[in-house]
Amino acid sequence: MLTNPSWAVRTARLTLVPVSAADLADLQALKADPRVFALMLGGVRSPVQTQAELAADIAFWGARGFGIWAIRDASPARAFLGITGLMDRPDARGIALRFALWPEAQGQGLAREAAGAALRFGHEQAGLQRIIAVARASNIASRTVLGAVGMAEREGFMRDGHRMVLYESLGRPKAGRSHPPHAGRAQ
Repeated sequence: MLTNPSWAVRTARLTLVPVSAADLADLQALKADPRVFALMLGGVRSPVQTQAELAADIAFWGARGFGIWAIRDASPARAFLGITGLMDRPDARGIALRFALWPEAQGQGLAREAAGAALRFGHEQAGLQRIIAVARASNIASRTVLGAVGMAEREGFMRDGHRMVLYESLGRPKAGRSHPPHAGRAQ
C-alpha cells in the first residue's frame, strides 16, 4: 500500500510516519521487549504476532486514513524511537490513542510530543470527535502523558485483575470529514 504524504507528521523533534513493511524488524524488537510492552493491551508480542499486527495496521491506514505511526528522531539519523497512533480497540470502547517508546527515549517529553501530535491528527485531519486512551492506574508515566496532551480521566474499570483508567478527548471534526460510530460499539 502506498501511503498518503499527508499522513506523515512532523514535530519539533520527531517525524511520525505510518508504519510500513520496512519497520518490521524495529517493531518486532520493540514489541518483544517487556520494558516497553508488558503493560500494553495484549502484552509482549512474538515476531509472528507483530508481523500480523503490522499487516493489519497497514490495512487500517488504507481503510481509515489514520493508524499507527513509527516515531523517528527528526535528525538525519532518523532513529526509530517507538510507536504512537490511533487504533480501534478490540474491547469496542472506541478509537484509542496509544504510544510506546524505547526506555532510552523516555523522560525527555518525546511521548508527550508524539502522542499530542497523534491526538491532533485524529481530531483535525481524521475528523474524529472522540478519542480515548486506557492506562493501568499504576502506570503513572502514561497517565501523566495523557493528562499533558489534554485528555481527561473519565472512568475506571477492572481488566485481568488490574484497575484501568479510561481517558477521553473530545474535538470538533473537520468539516466534511467525520467517521460515524461503528454499529454496536461504545462511543
